[in-house]
Amino acid sequence: MRHRVAHRKLGRKTEHRLALLRNLCTSLITHERLITTLPKAKELRPFAERAITLGKRALSAEAPETALHNRRLAAAYFFSGNTNRVPDGGYKRPHAPRTAGVSALDKLFGEVAERFSERPGGYTRILKLGARRGDGAEMALIELLGSESKEVHQEEKKEEKKKGRRFFGRGKKTETSSAKSGGEEKPAKKASTASNKSSAPSAKKKEAGDAEKPKSRRGKKEAGE
Repeated sequence: MRHRVAHRKLGRKTEHRLALLRNLCTSLITHERLITTLPKAKELRPFAERAITLGKRALSAEAPETALHNRRLAAAYFFSGNTNRVPDGGYKRPHAPRTAGVSALDKLFGEVAERFSERPGGYTRILKLGARRGDGAEMALIELLGSESKEVHQEEKKEEKKKGRRFFGRGKKTETSSAKSGGEEKPAKKASTASNKSSAPSAKKKEAGDAEKPKSRRGKKEAGE
């Protein structure tokens, strides 16, 4: 019987499972939405809401010592930094900054705590997304309430490509075509007339050759006769 079994093990040991929840909570507070599997999302919901409750208590606390105590308790719900990982993350996969947990904690005790200051509970929302194509795992979107108006991902501005830099000499072709369109049509006409003139003497030579051939043949025939 499953008495007093309140949480999912997620196929991990205790240390691994707590590290996973800290990473997910850090990403959830930082980006305000997260796509993961449904069991992980259901385990993340109470974990993150406890941290938000500590932020609300610190916001309404009268003594600064109480606010500091709640902040230290909430720090255990976040991943402090990425000291053992490469900061850039490789090709097109940047990791979180080294102070990701610190920035998430500041956001929790500032913007997020003020947003839910008058709400008694239920700070997150879980939306089912269906089965994943690879292994059939059920996916879900977990997000903070009030994050509907914000963008999912902030697109980085790409540098504009310089004109004329193309492979296989395409840039040169575009330059010549643009130069011709700029009004340099007269030299092309002169070239065409020059080609006509050069072709005219060759045609005269052909006619002269045709005229000479029958004369030589007649002379040979007469000589043979």
